[in-house]
Amino acid sequence: MSSHFDGWPHIIEAQQFSRDWLEQEFLPLTDEMEGIISARGCKMLEGKRMVSLFYQPSTRTRMSFEMAMDYLGGSVVFSTENAREFSSAKKGETLRDTFLVINRYRPDVIVIRYDKEIGAKFAAEVSRAPVLNAGDREPGQHPTQALLDLRTIFKRRGAIDGLRIAMVGDLVNGRTVRSLSYLLGKFNGVRIFYVSPPNTRMLGDVKEYLGRHGVEYTELTDLREVAELVDVIYQTRAQLECGTVLNKSDGYFVVDPPILDLMRKDTIVMHPLPRVDEITTDVDNDPRAVYLTDQVDSGLLTRMALLKMILAPGE
Repeated sequence: MSSHFDGWPHIIEAQQFSRDWLEQEFLPLTDEMEGIISARGCKMLEGKRMVSLFYQPSTRTRMSFEMAMDYLGGSVVFSTENAREFSSAKKGETLRDTFLVINRYRPDVIVIRYDKEIGAKFAAEVSRAPVLNAGDREPGQHPTQALLDLRTIFKRRGAIDGLRIAMVGDLVNGRTVRSLSYLLGKFNGVRIFYVSPPNTRMLGDVKEYLGRHGVEYTELTDLREVAELVDVIYQTRAQLECGTVLNKSDGYFVVDPPILDLMRKDTIVMHPLPRVDEITTDVDNDPRAVYLTDQVDSGLLTRMALLKMILAPGE
């Protein structure tokens, strides 16, 4: 089996992963990473260096990438979560110049979160080091989040085929739901329920992709209509930084005890985090809530697997 995927070794968008790679390479490798965590790390990436360049704040994505590098024995030689203020971007330097300079320092991998959609793709075009997209904007993607979400669903269900999933909230600005939708297009019998106000519906490029790949989707404004029908409720927050406000008068978009009462016993509640008020805190201790547990674990394992695959493919 080849460990290569479309666009190797850069990770830019969810479309670049094949179903064979997901099932035969990615998922088994994430399970292997659990042993490394249990052993408190290894030296597999000893001598390898990561640059972590975030133009937007991040907690989980940035930390899990850096923890993943540490668990594998590599090092993070530069890290910032506000590159707009704490790099030469503040002086007007272009992303192209930034990446050309960084590459002269010979990093082994560069993780970037950019505040525009073109960032990671453009960086990969000029970078000799692998570029891993940690989320971009307008409207953008978050491919490693989609991979960890897929792993979380697979570990709970044992399969992705036939999945029924409700994606809820600000879908027009939600890079995580965009990437996950693209990834689910690789599988059979998937049905997606997009639950959002009319002004934050999923954009046409994703819906066109789903149509070409035979994925059914339905748009609605009330989560209560489908809570008992789905295997997964994937909740998202209103992207306030993008100007989104979700009004209660527009529909029912919150996960709360009444929604739990409607759900089946094996349905799970997911969220890419951070959570604001779209999942009430009294949901957190329900065994079906995985956003503070399984998803977080999958995030670390996913990023460890990707770094191992790219930086030490023969080990």
